[in-house]
Amino acid sequence: MSTPYPFTAVVGQTDLRLALLLNAVSPAVGGVLVRGEKGTAKSTAVRALSALLPQVDVVPGCRFSCAPAAPDPACPDGPHESGPGTTRPARMVELPVGASEDRLVGALDIERALAEGVKAFEPGLLADAHRGILYVDEVNLLHDHLIDLLLDAAAMGASYVEREGVSVRHAARFLLVGTMNPEEGELRPQLLDRFGLTVEVAASREPAQRVEVVRRRLAYEDDPAGFASRWAGDEHEVRARVVAARALLPKVSLGDTALLQIAATCAGFEVDGMRADIVMARTATALAAWAGRTDVRKEDVRQAALLALPHRRRRNPFDAPGLDEDMLDRILDEFPDEEPEPEPDPDPEPGSEGPEGPDDNGPDDGGPDGGPGGLPPQEAGPEAPDAPDAPETEPRPDPAEAPEPQPSAQENGGAGPEQAAVRAAEPFRTKMLSVPGLGEGASGRRSRARTAHGRTTGAQRPRGHLTKLHLTATIQAAAPHQKARGRSGRGLVVRKDDLRQATREGREGNLVLFVVDASGSMAARQRMSAVKGAVLSLLLDAYQRRDKVGLITFRGAAAELALPPTSSVDAAAARLEQLPTGGRTPLASGLLKAHEVLRIERLRDPSRRPLLVVVTDGRATSAGALGGDPRELSRRSARILAAEHVASVVVDCESGPVRLGLAGALAADLGGPAVTLVGLRADSLAGLVKNVRTAVTSQSSPTNRRAA
Repeated sequence: MSTPYPFTAVVGQTDLRLALLLNAVSPAVGGVLVRGEKGTAKSTAVRALSALLPQVDVVPGCRFSCAPAAPDPACPDGPHESGPGTTRPARMVELPVGASEDRLVGALDIERALAEGVKAFEPGLLADAHRGILYVDEVNLLHDHLIDLLLDAAAMGASYVEREGVSVRHAARFLLVGTMNPEEGELRPQLLDRFGLTVEVAASREPAQRVEVVRRRLAYEDDPAGFASRWAGDEHEVRARVVAARALLPKVSLGDTALLQIAATCAGFEVDGMRADIVMARTATALAAWAGRTDVRKEDVRQAALLALPHRRRRNPFDAPGLDEDMLDRILDEFPDEEPEPEPDPDPEPGSEGPEGPDDNGPDDGGPDGGPGGLPPQEAGPEAPDAPDAPETEPRPDPAEAPEPQPSAQENGGAGPEQAAVRAAEPFRTKMLSVPGLGEGASGRRSRARTAHGRTTGAQRPRGHLTKLHLTATIQAAAPHQKARGRSGRGLVVRKDDLRQATREGREGNLVLFVVDASGSMAARQRMSAVKGAVLSLLLDAYQRRDKVGLITFRGAAAELALPPTSSVDAAAARLEQLPTGGRTPLASGLLKAHEVLRIERLRDPSRRPLLVVVTDGRATSAGALGGDPRELSRRSARILAAEHVASVVVDCESGPVRLGLAGALAADLGGPAVTLVGLRADSLAGLVKNVRTAVTSQSSPTNRRAA
């Protein structure tokens, strides 16, 4: 086993380390969700946490980690006889994004269950993680059916496996830790609320701190064991402090003032439900214990709010998580702390220097490692030299506030200067657009597909490991051979060749690729605002239906891939908001760019079917670098997409009393329908685009339809 990177050697990331340590002190806090850009030590810190957790006592030979003092009466390996247990380190179990359902919850031997009536059960990752850590890297990419199982286990503290009348139950209480990059998409609200705390992490912009990160990482890779040994003393101190805080936790008093502060904070930020209040109370109590105190103070409540509320106050998918700290301070100031009575100095616990805990940051604490109760030393460890003071510099202007340069008419294709971006109109509920046929893509909520969950539509021989048994089909396959197999008793003689897999039909998520006309003909402020509002509404619909999205814009002389296909609908909404307009209309360039993007995505994810949404008035006034007649080029480009059976819909943005019908002609070339901005609304679209029909659907084979 490789030597893990020491937790105390992680540079910076104060909130991340504090949130993880609070869960080590009080697992009832409910876990941590770590959000941030790639390369910010998210996974490194989580994997290093397990070394700081106290060891656990388990029943010898129990695969479900039952505690000797209170074994689970329903444990599949039970009943357990009373006796001394064995001690082992707490486990850190990692759930891969591509794991199967059986790997997560465990698997039953269906053949033995049918033939012998016995519960032959192989435990899964939930059993391994019991009384330890369950870590999910890139948790936002986890499949929906696995998220459902995690939600059930987190809510009930147990895992249930139900298969054709045979059931197994075992305890599954674990610390859930997830990491994610928001650019790859957001979490379902139900799972998001199950994480007790959330932390936003980002790489430091201080050169001295970045140098220290590189120095420590290179030293670790050169000699992992030697590097870990140099940090062993700090690791021991923090481990001892976690043990001391756990022992102190039951003695911490959560007074009425602290409870009022918590309730007022949750009410002030309009947080749904009561889980936020409970998590804040547990977090504030853990903060007090970590600081070596038996009373909860206002600074504990404030820190608890900063960790427990940001991910719970989002009102819609496009709201960025965060908390207004000025508002938080105003709420807390309405309930000042009472002066605490001086406490006698207790005997210092191992690894502490008094009731406030060790002064980990030294006398000059003022850097990023300060906070309630202090944190492990960072910049004064074995590898850290004295960092020079950062030179003072003049504040730099915010690039977002600087005026954008206005290109010339030639740069915009000869159609006047670029116009500044306008805000999107209020989004609305759209009619569902779906891809025709039956797909086999990732589970979602848009188009019909063969999925692991849904209604049963038939049976087939299993390809690989059996996951969903079709009982009736299995019995029908085995019944004709009972005499030849010498059946004499009551049990059915079932062989592996008799087993049948249930085929199910549900919904899949698609790749929704937006091709948005940002040319001068779309630049009128009121018109572009309505267009952006319509695209934003479709993005919101894509978020709810678990789609991937991409954004192509065309204006001037070329098309641009503004956002490569991603699961982050938030990123698409942000790019749309900043979209400028102006210039000629290279419609053919936009369609050909869509063809190129879809070709590449088909190689990356062949099972995910695309839906092309072209938002334009249909005008084509520029051939760009292609040369030739713009209208003829756009027609030919559209027919290329139609020939490859790409499901498409054109959102017609033409307005005014005189309409040329160019968007309708484009839709005919693409083989899909055209919808007006008004007709896109769910309350006014009477089934016209319930299914996006391609002109060649009836001629395409099942293989072609899946590829499309």
